[in-house]
Amino acid sequence: MDDLIADFVAECREMLEALGGEIVAWEAQPDDRARLDSIFRFVHTVKGNCGFFEFPRLEALSHAAEDALADVRAGRRVPDAALVNAVLGIIDRIAEMVAAIDAGEDMPFGDDSALIAALAPGAEGPAVQSVVLEGQGKAAAAPRTIRLSIELLDRVMSTVSDMVLARNELARRLRESQAEVSVDGAFERLSSIIAEMRDAITRTRMQRIENLFVGLPRMVRDLSAELGKQVLVDVEGGDVELDREMIEMIRDPLTHIIRNAVDHGIEKPIDRHKAGKREIGLLSVSARQSGNQILIDIHDDGRGIDGKKLVENAIANKVIDKERAAQLNERERLALIFEAGLSTAKEVTSISGRGVGMDVVRSNVERIGGIVEVDSRPGEGTRMTLRVPLTLTIIPALTVSVGNQSFAIPRSAIEEIVRANGESVTLEHLGGAGVATIRGRRVPEVSLATILGLDSEVDEQDRRLIVLRPAGGDVYALSVDRIHDHEELVVKPAAPAVMATGLYAGTTLADDGSPILLFDPAGLAEVGGVKLEAQERAARIAEGPAEAASKATAVLLFRGLDGGRRALRLAIVDRIEEVPARAIRKSAGQLRVQVGEAILPLAGATSEQIGKEKVRIFRLNDGAHEIGYAFTEVLDFAAIESEVIHADRPGEVSGVSLINGEPAELVDGHWLFSNHVGAVAQSSQQLVCRIPCWDPWMQNMLRPLIEAAGYRVVSDAEEEEADVVIASLGEELAEDAGEKTIWLRSEPEPAHKKDDSIYRYDRAGLLTALKFAAGRAK
Repeated sequence: MDDLIADFVAECREMLEALGGEIVAWEAQPDDRARLDSIFRFVHTVKGNCGFFEFPRLEALSHAAEDALADVRAGRRVPDAALVNAVLGIIDRIAEMVAAIDAGEDMPFGDDSALIAALAPGAEGPAVQSVVLEGQGKAAAAPRTIRLSIELLDRVMSTVSDMVLARNELARRLRESQAEVSVDGAFERLSSIIAEMRDAITRTRMQRIENLFVGLPRMVRDLSAELGKQVLVDVEGGDVELDREMIEMIRDPLTHIIRNAVDHGIEKPIDRHKAGKREIGLLSVSARQSGNQILIDIHDDGRGIDGKKLVENAIANKVIDKERAAQLNERERLALIFEAGLSTAKEVTSISGRGVGMDVVRSNVERIGGIVEVDSRPGEGTRMTLRVPLTLTIIPALTVSVGNQSFAIPRSAIEEIVRANGESVTLEHLGGAGVATIRGRRVPEVSLATILGLDSEVDEQDRRLIVLRPAGGDVYALSVDRIHDHEELVVKPAAPAVMATGLYAGTTLADDGSPILLFDPAGLAEVGGVKLEAQERAARIAEGPAEAASKATAVLLFRGLDGGRRALRLAIVDRIEEVPARAIRKSAGQLRVQVGEAILPLAGATSEQIGKEKVRIFRLNDGAHEIGYAFTEVLDFAAIESEVIHADRPGEVSGVSLINGEPAELVDGHWLFSNHVGAVAQSSQQLVCRIPCWDPWMQNMLRPLIEAAGYRVVSDAEEEEADVVIASLGEELAEDAGEKTIWLRSEPEPAHKKDDSIYRYDRAGLLTALKFAAGRAK
């Protein structure tokens, strides 16, 4: 009997998760028979099971709801707000009772007669104050499933992770073995099987983000009714999958953002009417996958955030002074909303407006390696974007060491790596604090050996500096003795005493089985005494004349397979891999390389240049695609500070420049991707082109192409008149650029016939548009 009750509780919970949104959506579309049928099936199922298990109160509630819904199905009654409210009340009471049954507790105390009486036709109920819109159409038939305990899944995942580590150790020993080994083929098959098993088990941890979204319509309905507002909710992307732990970790931040949007953002109907808006506000919540990240957008069409008021509050609360406040651009002003104690709410409500919450939202998202971004236009609305990793179990990381101790740093937080004794790097100690000046940019510098109390084995000037940008957006430099490999690490929680130090985000094992602690970059900064946001603001202001130097382009200097000295923009290099020569073969008209389970296009090599041993490759990433680039050795981390002599025609090499006193060919990342994953005349004048400063693809991939076409590139943070503006399709520009705007889309084909945007890898189309813009400017 206990097993049967457990199955009953589990079934009820699964159906209850979806019902809140179903009832609210049915209220908006009373003629939606599919939703009505799903609600009816739930109460009918509960009624039938309760008779078997002898739960009379549950049976009476579900029976009453079933009768009322049966009248609607038969056409004897038209659903109204009162009926919807009554059904919601009964569903809530059923949920309370199911929870009590699951916990082995007594049924909630109270009389259900008022709930049942509210179902009667003509019964009084609160007026409907929100309208909810969700996806339409019948739900697809659920796949066959089996229920497993979370603990069992975690044990299986842990075992598979151990297998991966054992495989890595075996691979290392085979590489170090001097003798001829005849087990390469068997080992490759074993590796493939383990990789497939790991991915399959990882999928069992994934859940549709719909489980996170399903309760939002009900929550917005209740909030808007309480606040006297009307809100239309549009939810998209419920089929996106995310690690179940991640779903739970972002539930509270997402809830807080939505409550703020309904409370602060969306105005009351009378205020919206005065502002020339429709009385019903729109709140859009969507999710999509981008690489190994999930992007969740929360967008409202409310009053927006007043950046000036935020700055005034920040000054009043002594977060920043007036001089620093005058230096902030609009994006930095909006970021002040994440400061503790700052709010633009005119009054305190029971929902929000106490000046707390958004700082907690950001810290909670950062704790799992995510980022919160905000964009707002006064009078038009606000967009909050949560960028979170797809899973917490396996993350890319860089291993480093101090003395004889090894550690790992999440690769997502690493901006660049430089030598402490490099030509463009200087180290100083001001007031007992370390400061690193990297190509004119001053950032705080802390020593990992000092933080951990370890003895360093190298001189200060011989250390490596890792420039870290924690999820909050500020930067600092961490000095370490040595830098080792980029690896995919299986991360597990560390002991509570270790986590309590604030330095670590978890623990993992190296391929030799030795334990490694994974650092929390923000925690390192805090323990090291770095005041991130204040330091970053001060550094930006202190740069002054050195601003031009700080714009020097960071590159990775290397030698190609043909012996040529070349440079790649550091921002597009994801990692370095070493693959066997047999993993490279010509397929579908071009060289391709198998790296693990991925097959990537390969540039920088010909079939004749591939030897019989191993080949080193860069994995280049534009945010959506990956390609490989073959090379022989890394020479240095450097910067382009001299004039670039551009090539006469488009190709793999965009130009040549002096780097560290010697000429180096500059590899054109845009050309590489346009020729491997995608389907010039220069202006005589120095025209100006504006691109977004926050878009890494445009800065790292598109900028060289624009400059080669004869334009001077400025960012949208600089107040300078531009001859042409380039923006992504759907982006809201700060001003109406009109005909000067070239719109780029991420898909090869346009969405509709009137879409005159250009595919971002259509090189010929981009150059033609730039040439046309140059002619128009003349």
